[in-house]
Amino acid sequence: MKKIKIVRVTTIPLAFEKLLENQLSFLKSFYDVIAVSSDEKKLKKFAKSQGVKWYSIEMTRKITPIIDLISLFKMYFFIRREKPDIIHTHTPKAGVIGMFAAYIANVPIRLHTVAGLPLLETTGIKRIILNFVEKLTYKFSTKIYPNSYGLKEIILKNNFTVKNKLKIIGNGSSNGIDTNYFNSDLISKEQNQILRSNLKIEKNDFVFIFIGRIVGDKGINELVEAFNLFSKETSKTKLLLVGNFEDELDPISKSSKNIISNNDKIILAGYQNDVRPYFSISDVLIFPSYREGLPNVVLQAGAMGLPSIVSNINGCNEIIENNTNGLVIKVKCIDAIYDAMIKITSDKILFNKLRLNSRDSIKIKYEREALWGMLLNEYEDLIKVITNEK
Repeated sequence: MKKIKIVRVTTIPLAFEKLLENQLSFLKSFYDVIAVSSDEKKLKKFAKSQGVKWYSIEMTRKITPIIDLISLFKMYFFIRREKPDIIHTHTPKAGVIGMFAAYIANVPIRLHTVAGLPLLETTGIKRIILNFVEKLTYKFSTKIYPNSYGLKEIILKNNFTVKNKLKIIGNGSSNGIDTNYFNSDLISKEQNQILRSNLKIEKNDFVFIFIGRIVGDKGINELVEAFNLFSKETSKTKLLLVGNFEDELDPISKSSKNIISNNDKIILAGYQNDVRPYFSISDVLIFPSYREGLPNVVLQAGAMGLPSIVSNINGCNEIIENNTNGLVIKVKCIDAIYDAMIKITSDKILFNKLRLNSRDSIKIKYEREALWGMLLNEYEDLIKVITNEK
């Protein structure tokens, strides 16, 4: 019997690698899977690691009408040739191009996962354009999967689509978390000592860690300002920033860059393929983002036994329960970040309580294998519907 064919699409291969890690490898046991994204070299490397087929179509993360139109035509002709049963897209640009092309090519099952809405931090003409594009994506889809409950409510509030098109898999998340892999027991004391020494982190330093893109809408400006104040009052502390700057898309302020350069308690570690050692030498994840879906980094931190300080936005406030496995604070607020730093470092009983609850809270709700099973069941239910229709 011919295998069901599924096409999975992201704008860039990094989304496959980080947001959907090993999910395609799992699905290939059941379906004929093709990964589609930009950057042929990186996509090929990823597909080979997962044992799936691949096809490269260049897409950009910016508004580029001519390039987008070319991408749409290429996507359409690719779909017409492959004739997939399911096309499942992730990330905004891949979503609108993939869903539109799949719609006009008559793909029966057209799915789009929403893992965040960048448009929420835009205004004016750009916001109007992005709202329109979002509505188009949902119109051409047969099912939309927000990866958090809060995100579902935002989608409905903005009238992007109708309620019966929306569904959340499990408790949310695009991929869950592998708690066997994200486990602090796998990192030895010797590894911790070496990394601490390399980063000039002293034995008694209390380490706040941020992992993600070093950009404005991740709350970096407020974080840096708050930590700068905090570090002047607390000698034994460090802020570890793990990630790349994206100055072309969303640069942080000049003031923040100056603070990072001049405050020797702020450590830039750059992008890291394996973030577990960095979690292992840290005490608290601090993630004051403006907007999210259901952020992987907060799941990872919890699985590694770290409590989190997060902004009170959808996704973050679904993973973190205030004063149980972390602290939930006001968004875009320097004072709130500063106060949370004071609270978590000065109250050892509270800190230990948050730390002890962190890993179990993730294992119960977001275990990866459980979510993969739910996704597989969702695909099977959708396939049964189109099979019966035939």
